[in-house]
Amino acid sequence: MNVIQPNCRVQFNAEDIAFVLEVLAKNGGAPSLTALLTDPETRDLILDSDALFHALLEKCACLRVSSHFYFYVLVRRVLRQAGIEDRSVADYVAEMLAEFSRAGRATLLAPGRPAPLDYFFDMLAALQTADDGAAFCLRAHIGNLSLFHSGVFPDRIRLRTERHAAPDLRYYEQLGRANFHAASGHRLARRYDLAAIFDTLSTRFTKIRLALNDLAERVFSLGDPDMPLSPLFKPGAP
Repeated sequence: MNVIQPNCRVQFNAEDIAFVLEVLAKNGGAPSLTALLTDPETRDLILDSDALFHALLEKCACLRVSSHFYFYVLVRRVLRQAGIEDRSVADYVAEMLAEFSRAGRATLLAPGRPAPLDYFFDMLAALQTADDGAAFCLRAHIGNLSLFHSGVFPDRIRLRTERHAAPDLRYYEQLGRANFHAASGHRLARRYDLAAIFDTLSTRFTKIRLALNDLAERVFSLGDPDMPLSPLFKPGAP
């Protein structure tokens, strides 16, 4: 079980940099390549650019950028609008979306279990017998998956609730908050420098979920959490 890290900004590729230079050149504010690559503070200010955000939203053709770049710029904007300024939180949420956007990445393989854990019921049951490290990973995954589904596919959750008496958005919020809170106090959260991020995801889960709902309304129209978001990007984009 892998632990997601807030590292979108260190995974940008040459095409991401080219996109930044092209967009900002058109707006009369092209940065130097050196500033983009070597100065984190300058890079972060550039990534907050209105021009980049609107270029990603308005581009109709398949984008020649990485999923890490795409999600970071968009998530950073909607979280700032929600009053969440911590870049590491935006970086983490963006990396989670980038990871889960690829088919099969939202499933969980737990030690000692032959089949993937696809349902919250199974994950919560696995917590009862998990060792310390596996329990941390399970709680982080449950929090991530709760945020992913309730943030990107709220209408699908509402529809299932109406038609099948399935868990509603409140259930996802409670599950996400509780598991991020538990994960934030774990020793591994401190080792991975995730304690403060998980604490924010727990205490401000609803605000973050609503910010992702706003983003989903603008750019995601797939309607099915089993369908990857990767068609937004050029073939082979990481």
